[in-house]
Amino acid sequence: MSITKNPNAYHSYFIEDTIEAGVVLTGTEIKSIRAGKVNLKDSYATVKNGEVYLHNMHISPYEFGNINNKDPLRDRKLLLNKKEISKLIGLIQQKGLTLVPISLYFKHSFVKVELGIGKGKKLYDKRETIAKKEAERRILRQE
Repeated sequence: MSITKNPNAYHSYFIEDTIEAGVVLTGTEIKSIRAGKVNLKDSYATVKNGEVYLHNMHISPYEFGNINNKDPLRDRKLLLNKKEISKLIGLIQQKGLTLVPISLYFKHSFVKVELGIGKGKKLYDKRETIAKKEAERRILRQE
């Protein structure tokens, strides 16, 4: 069950590969996510000291929460094993790729994030993608 998707992921990046990761969250953040108050726009992931962190994912404070509410934009640790992290480090350093969250979803009772390993698009690439989508829409309308 998908909670939210990143609207800019496929628009701004050529996604080459995807990987699933768990997210370390607190209780009030989980309750906010279950209420659908989360946003992945402008978020990205980085590798620091052999660990992967998700930045700029906005989780609104839980309305019925107390002092246990955390900062909505805090960095959140992603749960990956060492092989996956070393693979990501190699891709990021050698090819200059970026880690972009594509979607956030529940898998059983756990919150998972789908990370895309992608390369940024230039402005003309974005225009080309938009033109292709519009052409496909016109063809579908005419049929």
